[in-house]
Amino acid sequence: MRQPPSVRRAAGVIVTATTCVVVGGGVLMRLLDHEEYKSVWVGMWWALQTVTTVGYGDVTPQHVSGRIVAAFVMLEGIAFLTIIIAAITSTFVERAQREHQVQEEKEEEKVEDRIDARLDELDGRLDRIETMLRASPPR
Repeated sequence: MRQPPSVRRAAGVIVTATTCVVVGGGVLMRLLDHEEYKSVWVGMWWALQTVTTVGYGDVTPQHVSGRIVAAFVMLEGIAFLTIIIAAITSTFVERAQREHQVQEEKEEEKVEDRIDARLDELDGRLDRIETMLRASPPR
């Protein structure tokens, strides 16, 4: 997390986390509620519906152990992935703020350079006027 992630890396983290939850939830549902979930694929279909909060309801856990897994998958889908997305988003915002600050500093430096140049020009004019006043005889 030292360097802000790219959009591609952020998407990869989100997809990986979601995939792990779907596969893990599907396997656990097959193992713990095998009467309702005849294959791992049915379990993963259910987990995908649940983690994305679609919830078609065509497959639902019947046993307590399956409902515990379901609660975990629901919380994982809502909380964990939201936290990942929020963390990545805050990193993007921080990067944008830093880039904006650098741009502002560059613009301030340009303004300071213009002011310095203008002051140097005025100093030169004043020096010329002072030289002319010294050179001209008093009246």
